[in-house]
Order: sequence, then structure tokens, then C-alpha cells
Amino acid sequence: MKGSVYLIPNTLGEDNFSQVLPPDVVSIVASLNYFIVENEKSARAFMKRLLPEKSQSDVRIEILDKHTDPLDLPVFLRSVENGQDVGIISEAGVPCVADPGAEIVSIAHRKGLTVKPLVGPSSILLALIASGFNGQQFTFRGYLPFDSLIRKRVFQAMTKDVKDGITQIFMETPYRNNKLLEELMRVLHPETKLCIACDITLENEYIQTRTIAEWANNLPDLHKRPTIFLLD
Repeated sequence: MKGSVYLIPNTLGEDNFSQVLPPDVVSIVASLNYFIVENEKSARAFMKRLLPEKSQSDVRIEILDKHTDPLDLPVFLRSVENGQDVGIISEAGVPCVADPGAEIVSIAHRKGLTVKPLVGPSSILLALIASGFNGQQFTFRGYLPFDSLIRKRVFQAMTKDVKDGITQIFMETPYRNNKLLEELMRVLHPETKLCIACDITLENEYIQTRTIAEWANNLPDLHKRPTIFLLD
């Protein structure tokens, strides 16, 4: 029999894992000895928090990040085709959303492997349901492009979608959050609603929805804090 590909949710920070991960996730991680991850050090730290007694020396890890050769990806699943289960772990939240794990899952489907998503925290969905914005129609735009011309076109597209009632969800590299926030103040209409959802599920969680005009003189410090931005 072929093995299965488990999509293992990670926490959104280092604390309170017992409050955001169901017991089934812990039991699945305990049963696996093969994982595909973005960063080995943080993945092993995650496993140690969940299962301090788990033998790390028995755990095989393959790295899937922006430097991974796409030709290596089918090789990662060879042992799964031969009956071994594998877990895919993101750096934070659920795998395969704003995460390279989707490439492995696509290959798994082509190979006829069973893919099993597990329940866990998604900062994107948690931010959406806490925003008060339209949850019927929304667009997740991921990380905004760095190139200024492409970025301008993305802002124009988001502004049009907001006028059509489609919630816009996006994020930025945490150390650029404050710069992005200043940019939003410049380019968006004063009556556009912006939700800032920061440190979701963590002790310093901050979620507020206001108009751009209301935010203008009361901007939070988001430097190096994982944040989801939403427009409505």
C-alpha cells in the first residue's frame, strides 16, 4: 500500500500550542518519522514542543524552500509511494497557503497518493472572520510584490475589487510592515476600511478594523510582528 501525505498545521507563535492544535495533530506527528519542511531547525523545535519524548535521531527531514530544485520534489515522495507516511509542516499556520508545500501536494495527487489535511490555525481565515468584512467573496493576494510598478497595479486592482464588495487579504514581510502601513495611508481612500490582524492567537494579539482616516493618526507599531491586512 502507498503511504499518505499529512498536512500538519503549525502554531502561529511559540506559545499556547495546546490551545490551537487538536490532539489528533499531536498523535499524527508522534506516528511519523518522515517530514518535509521549510526549515529543519524550527521544524524540530516544533516537534520538541509537541512531543518532548520523541526521538529526533529517528526523524528524517527533507527541506522544501525557495532554493529547492523542482526536480528533487518527486524524489521526496518516493518512499511514500513505497508505503511510508510523510508530514508536511509549514513555518507557521497551515501548509500550502503562502507556502511551497502546495508543489509537493500537486505531485502527490498526480502519483495517486492520499492527501490528509489536518485542522489547525490559519492566520488568513482567523483574520477574515475577525474583521467584520465580506466572508462570501474575498481574494487572498499573499505577499505584495516588491517592484513598485507591479505593486501599484496590485493596489489598483485591490481598490477596484473593494468597490465591488470583495474583501482583499494580503501580507508583508514582518520587518516591512510599518512601511506598508504608511503606504496604505497614502494610496487608499480615507473611507476605505482596513483591518489589521497582528500576532493572532498569541498573548499580544491585536485585531482592529477602522477607516483609513481613523487610522491616520493612530498607527500601531507592527515591526517584526506577523500581520494580516484586510481591505473592505
